[in-house]
Amino acid sequence: MSRIGNTPVTLPSGLTAEIKPGQITIKSPKAELITVIPEGITVKLKDDQIIVTRSSDSKKHKSLHGLIRSLIANMVIGLTKGFEKVLELQGTGYRVNPKGEGIELSLGFSHLVEFTPPAGVKLEVKDQKFITITGADKHLVGQTAAKIRQLKTPDAYKGKGIRYQGEVVKLKPGKAAKSAGEGA
Repeated sequence: MSRIGNTPVTLPSGLTAEIKPGQITIKSPKAELITVIPEGITVKLKDDQIIVTRSSDSKKHKSLHGLIRSLIANMVIGLTKGFEKVLELQGTGYRVNPKGEGIELSLGFSHLVEFTPPAGVKLEVKDQKFITITGADKHLVGQTAAKIRQLKTPDAYKGKGIRYQGEVVKLKPGKAAKSAGEGA
């Protein structure tokens, strides 16, 4: 039995759920999120609770049971509280400035890098060093953060680049440190 899949998702006041064959739509006054429901999984709305059931005990249906329930729970959390990722720029001369809906990054290249977020994602800049990515869709927020980080991943020798806030980058020893230990 899937313990996660069997737990009902409580729908807070202010949110409405619409279940159609093959998909569920959850709406708030600000946004709306849609998730596709695969065959073999049934979603029902009963007394402001969303209940997910499966048609059989096959391995596929068992794995999808918990997954769909978690996706629906993430939709509810995203529409009530939202999701947030914070990126940090480290390196001399690395900075970020807001530009319209997107951002403009100075990452040590000969040119400035512009990034425009997808619909439903907001970018905020703090101190030209931190980028806060917020949105209702957990997957979209994480994907946007990964795309921005990919523009300049942290260097293995100096640690310069874009990293998640609190991320620890293990630095490799350089040539000088390696050869100094061999001479003894």
